[in-house]
Amino acid sequence: MIVRERFRLSPMTREFHPSRLDVDAFAETAATVSGEEPLASYPRLQAELAAPAPGSTVHWKATGACRGGSAGGTVPWLHLSAGARVPLICQRCLGPVDVDLQIDRWFRFAGDEAIAAAEDEASEEDVLVSSRDFDLRALVEDELLMEIPITPRHEVCPELIRFSAEDPDFNGEEGARPNPFAVLGTLRPRKPE
Repeated sequence: MIVRERFRLSPMTREFHPSRLDVDAFAETAATVSGEEPLASYPRLQAELAAPAPGSTVHWKATGACRGGSAGGTVPWLHLSAGARVPLICQRCLGPVDVDLQIDRWFRFAGDEAIAAAEDEASEEDVLVSSRDFDLRALVEDELLMEIPITPRHEVCPELIRFSAEDPDFNGEEGARPNPFAVLGTLRPRKPE
């Protein structure tokens, strides 16, 4: 007689990797993962910066949950909070300005792309496609990119902003140019005297 043992991992011992997150299992166990990584780990976000930020970090935390769905079953959800302080270009003074990007959002997951697209239009929350290898880090980067303001600027710029331009040769060139109407006068036939 063969005796088979069954082992079940408790929620405390289950490990979830943010680059290959099993969304359903993550939600079922109500697990939490978090991280603090260098900003350089997020290349698309780093491409938007005014200057390199070697000491800057991105911190994030994700928690899974199962909630009742409209069809009576449970639906996986994910709560994401993240933040980073990034140097951008002030649109007033064109100098560097540090901007805090903060996310605090819930995401609902659907079984496939068609369902997610249909439900996303009708719901207030974002609806994503459930996967066994969901890239949570890519979601963090996407959400931080969407938080970048269209016109980043200082509350009060550190330097006086100069809004005028001067060209010392502006008035000098005007006298050197021939009058265009004077040329027309030479084309007109002269009246006999």
